[in-house]
Amino acid sequence: MPLIDYHFLDKMLPKAKIKKSFTKLKSSYLIRVRFATALFYFGMGFCFATWASRIPDLKLSLKLSEADLGTLLFALPIGQLLAMPLSGKVVAHYGSRKIAIIGLFVYALFLSFLGLATQSWHLGLGLFLFGFFGNFCNIAVNSQGVFTQQLFDKPIIGSFHGSWSLAGFSGALLALLMLFLKLTPFQHFLVVVVLISLLIVFNYKFLVKFKPQKIEVKEKTSFFKIQDTSLIWFGIISFCCMASEGIMFDWSGVYFKEIVKAPGALVILGYTSFMITMAIGRFLSDLLVRKFGSRNVLITSGIMISTGLYSAVLFPYLISCTIAFMLVGFGVSNVIPIVFNAAGNSKKVPTSIALTIVSSISFMGFLIGPPVIGYIAQMTSLRYSFAFIGIFGIVISLLTYKLKLFR
Repeated sequence: MPLIDYHFLDKMLPKAKIKKSFTKLKSSYLIRVRFATALFYFGMGFCFATWASRIPDLKLSLKLSEADLGTLLFALPIGQLLAMPLSGKVVAHYGSRKIAIIGLFVYALFLSFLGLATQSWHLGLGLFLFGFFGNFCNIAVNSQGVFTQQLFDKPIIGSFHGSWSLAGFSGALLALLMLFLKLTPFQHFLVVVVLISLLIVFNYKFLVKFKPQKIEVKEKTSFFKIQDTSLIWFGIISFCCMASEGIMFDWSGVYFKEIVKAPGALVILGYTSFMITMAIGRFLSDLLVRKFGSRNVLITSGIMISTGLYSAVLFPYLISCTIAFMLVGFGVSNVIPIVFNAAGNSKKVPTSIALTIVSSISFMGFLIGPPVIGYIAQMTSLRYSFAFIGIFGIVISLLTYKLKLFR
């Protein structure tokens, strides 16, 4: 039985002068629900992309070294970790719809606070709060994605992740415009707060309403007592992918500025090219899996991640690094949609619990990877840091090849 009973759509039919059938009304309304959910994913990704696009400017204005920046970046995962036990309970109690609405606005609000930093501890505190409230937003919006999926017969989760990636590209374009207009990070972030507020106002009514997590409450499954061990392997594969993705968000701009020596606004060219190919790859994910199979797509994705990162290390030039970052974008684009879909189909653990377990492991790679890179870069160089992360792509391919999870 589906998690959501959408017979409430009957109430939308007028009593007289019916101009279209219930089937068409239901179809058009569900499309609007899907669009609203995708836009909340977009808003979440847009906030994070905005922060990532101005890291080089904040690093320069605060006179931070690679190690200093790496240390400050730890504040974000610490906030994320401390919020995990609380955010899950809050979303379960109040429902993902309410928390998604409030969480996305607060997430954008604390983004603007990052632009006010005049000392390193200001940025550290801002990143802690950004990560803390970002976790509430992340869990609530992803829960909306899971429940929206229940309304459709075909898989649509990939398109939601694609919306998140598309937001990264859009955030990079806006950053180019802000740099051209010579706006400060704070002014840039305020523009984003306004845009996110408009997104919420025009779409919150179409988020899915449901009684929060009745099924999950009855389950004994937890992160420390996992009934399906394959979820651990899914988590490790996702960890490797998101560690690679995380350094592209946080360090690609710095790499182009300090290693490639890209002039002016071209410092975010690598980040922009990465986001373009990642967005395209995620929208093509379902098609590629149907044609080649999830196992082959994952093995190829791991190879592309490693090839892209090592190419950037060996050939640190503008054009070659841009192409290399595009390869990394294609590589990481398919891993999360495929793995999350496989985890969600676990026969031993409810879908939402399985996704929580896998996403908890994987998101640590997204958050912990970039700070570690800062320390490696301080001890050696940023090129060696990227070479270290390149190993993760190989791990993805080897694990997928050896395990029988995707056959």
